[in-house]
Amino acid sequence: MIMKSFVKIILLLCMSLLMFTSHAQEKSDLKGTSCIPVMAVTEDALAFRAGEKMDFLLHYRWGSINTDVGSATVSLDSLTYNGEKAFLCSASGRTTRMFDFVFKVREDFKSWFTRDGLVPLKFTRDTYEGGYVAKNTYYYNRNTAEHHILAEVYSSKRGQRYLELPLTRCTFDLPALFFFARNMDFDSVVPGKRYPMTFAIDDDIYNVYFILHGRETIKVKGLGTVKTIKFAAKLLEGEVFKGEEDMLIWVTDDENRLPVYFEAPLIVGVASGRMTGCSGLKHPFTALVEDKRK
Repeated sequence: MIMKSFVKIILLLCMSLLMFTSHAQEKSDLKGTSCIPVMAVTEDALAFRAGEKMDFLLHYRWGSINTDVGSATVSLDSLTYNGEKAFLCSASGRTTRMFDFVFKVREDFKSWFTRDGLVPLKFTRDTYEGGYVAKNTYYYNRNTAEHHILAEVYSSKRGQRYLELPLTRCTFDLPALFFFARNMDFDSVVPGKRYPMTFAIDDDIYNVYFILHGRETIKVKGLGTVKTIKFAAKLLEGEVFKGEEDMLIWVTDDENRLPVYFEAPLIVGVASGRMTGCSGLKHPFTALVEDKRK
């Protein structure tokens, strides 16, 4: 059970949204859902650029247990997809070699979205979780009157399925949502207010909410002292998370909006993730006031 918890955490980092997401808070009926307030999402105004890369370590704490259990990497490239200028986000996560013997996890997400507007184009997921296999391929179809996602979904439990999922202008896959959210307009966000978005994973669409707490300076192990903006997300109560507590996320208080730390209460213990390195940033890392990487 403990090691299965890290499957969820790796998914959060690879999204995603690591930044503002929890696992599915509740299924969405897509009625009244509005996008989070963002600044301009034209390529020259974005918080990031092609060539950016972020590395993370995943940690577990419970009683005398206090150890790193996995790692994740998120990188961004540029290319042309079906004639459109696009970004390709590649996100991968894995358990450490030691924990592979207990519960081996490998996660690989890829997301294609336009460079102007950050409109999702395609998404793939390739997952191995202790013998369980899941594969997703999404094609975003906006060429018909009713927009939808053409989804090819496979799992070792249910086999291959072909589905159509609903699609609105505020529906993303996890990596695309992560990059979209990094362009949030902080001047338009009201502290304490719940802001919904929707995302697709496997065979359904889900709501996710984020709540702004405020600014805070924190120390991140291996990175340094960082000026951040603190957010919370409600967690789905179930076999891993405690429903009555929030997941907390800290992002850099600069133009990069980098997720440098998060912490999530589990039914048993606490899981956390921290950024250990980054490169190819579009903007100076001014939120890092004391650099421990040197």
